[in-house]
Amino acid sequence: MTPLHSNQLIHESSPYLLQHARNPVEWHPWKEEVLDMARKEDKLMLVSIGYSACHWCHIMAHESFEDPEVAGFMNEHFVCIKVDREERPDVDHFFMTAVQLMGVQGGWPQNVVTLPDGQPFWGGTYFPKDQWLEVLIKITQLFRQERDKLTHHAHRLTLGIQQSSVITSEKDEIPDATSIINDALDAWSPQWDMNRGGSRGKPKFPMPVNLSFLLHLHYHHPRQAFEDFLQITLSHMNRGGIYDQIGGGFARYSVDEQWKVPYFEKMLYDNAQLIELYSHACPVFRNEKYPDMR
Repeated sequence: MTPLHSNQLIHESSPYLLQHARNPVEWHPWKEEVLDMARKEDKLMLVSIGYSACHWCHIMAHESFEDPEVAGFMNEHFVCIKVDREERPDVDHFFMTAVQLMGVQGGWPQNVVTLPDGQPFWGGTYFPKDQWLEVLIKITQLFRQERDKLTHHAHRLTLGIQQSSVITSEKDEIPDATSIINDALDAWSPQWDMNRGGSRGKPKFPMPVNLSFLLHLHYHHPRQAFEDFLQITLSHMNRGGIYDQIGGGFARYSVDEQWKVPYFEKMLYDNAQLIELYSHACPVFRNEKYPDMR
């Protein structure tokens, strides 16, 4: 029997990396010796970042990274690196900053192409197989034919990443917090769905940080509009399909406008913030019908 193919991820402990250890793509983990290899071979690096519970990461893996044709092209022209964003948040943050500076919306899977020296110049998220292969072909052509332009672009982008990480000195002038809060509320409140809670339209995200801010604001400066919106939102989320009535916890978001159809993915950071939100809302509104999230 022919042994199953495996790449360098087979030696890793990350569940996400191990999910890709049998791909025909010759994935490498993020290590200094791999970066050195790209420099020595003068090959572009393709850095693909995700996490084990990421839905579109699985879709792209099945469509492209498990496909022999796509894998063959990637192996020939790139040093391919897989990164678990939960294991290496520093790497994820660096490339997320790069993608955002390119004017591209960040997300996962996050796929970034860099020069052999590691400077990024292109990035994106999910691509169907045909589009992904088309993008990679164009990138390799540009690298061969217009390398100077790519290098210049990468240098400017790297400088932008470095500048975004610089901490600027604080101003002596104290900003008017009341004006800032009022401006934020003026921009946010027209988006409130006063029938079902959350933001108007679909999909609906819980947004616990925003709701916690409004709850604290209402506690110190009560307004009926704040209370109405918070109670409607928290009650509909609690009663809707976004809350797992059997297993507990909230899904990442609802794909419809009624909190009815959950996107079947639970994130620890969402649920940790929602525990705090509901525990604070309970005594404020004297509502004991909120979910038991113990």
